[in-house]
Amino acid sequence: MKKFVILGGGYGGLTIALNMLEKDLPEDTLLVLIDRSPFQGLKTEYYALASGTIAETHIRVAYPNDPRLLLTFGEVSSVDLNNKQILFEDQEPLSYDWLVIGLGCVDSYHGIVGAKEYSSSIQTLCQTRATYQRINDIAPYGQVSIIGGGLSGVEMAAELRESRADLNIRLIDRGPSLLSAFPSNLQQYVREWMTEHHIELRPGVSLVRLDGGDLYNGDEIIKTDAAIWTAGIQPNPIVEALNVPKDRQGRILLNEYHQIPDYQEVFVVGDCASLPFSPSAQAAQAQGKQIAEAMLSIWKGDTPRLGKIKLRGTLGSLGKKAGFGIMGKRTLMTGKIARVLKSGVLWKSKRHFG
Repeated sequence: MKKFVILGGGYGGLTIALNMLEKDLPEDTLLVLIDRSPFQGLKTEYYALASGTIAETHIRVAYPNDPRLLLTFGEVSSVDLNNKQILFEDQEPLSYDWLVIGLGCVDSYHGIVGAKEYSSSIQTLCQTRATYQRINDIAPYGQVSIIGGGLSGVEMAAELRESRADLNIRLIDRGPSLLSAFPSNLQQYVREWMTEHHIELRPGVSLVRLDGGDLYNGDEIIKTDAAIWTAGIQPNPIVEALNVPKDRQGRILLNEYHQIPDYQEVFVVGDCASLPFSPSAQAAQAQGKQIAEAMLSIWKGDTPRLGKIKLRGTLGSLGKKAGFGIMGKRTLMTGKIARVLKSGVLWKSKRHFG
């Protein structure tokens, strides 16, 4: 049997599997999905798990149960592109005929000393569980500092406020304002919400070192009981180790069919792929759908015809009762409607509706 292997069962990888299973696969080809976990975790909701406002079962999504799909669980150590093999830490290598790399991302600490050692993460389920425990152990009136004022940091701060009214919560960012990629009037709405809910905003902070509960902003020491890192991402180290052309962020450069040009049996999806927009679950799903279309066309002997990926917009939550979003390039939303829409997106994701 030939093997089409999907490495990573996140938004992109699972989308590819689901779209392929809807079609007639070649009889001599087996679909293989590899992940470290026996289910997909909805990463866009990890902030809520870390805050303690939802149970982990709320953000688990089962993988498809189909005889054409082989589920393999394990910790991948590297990918050998030349020999078409996936190497694991504790099991035999797996060969492939076609491969999708969808290994996601890790935190980027920007060379800040002590950032990895002295901050908590919400990048993986394992890390998020540990972050939940860390927050849970903080005594009443303790201080939590969230480092990074982008979408993840804002959602984390707001959800934590809803979970722990007793805590002092601080949102730190290097730039002049949180949500710097969003329109100014939306930034203003979120700033006002944060102020109203007693979340301290600290823009213009350039951390140089973390040492236990001390955050060093140059010579200033900012004290905290816990630091949560939401200040940037970079591709998985396995992707970093691949000797293929990459962009300035370390993401793999691809051709128009999402293939590595020198290894056209290999596709890349999600956070590891160099795309003309920022990494997101929505982008990974849209790209995953196109990869499935491309591979099915190749199997039929046809030339793939892929259109331009169009993203619908971005939604963010401010606890369970408010939110914000931008649809297309101009339409802004704030308040309950935006939060309801985000809840609807989560509902669809849990039921494999995209």
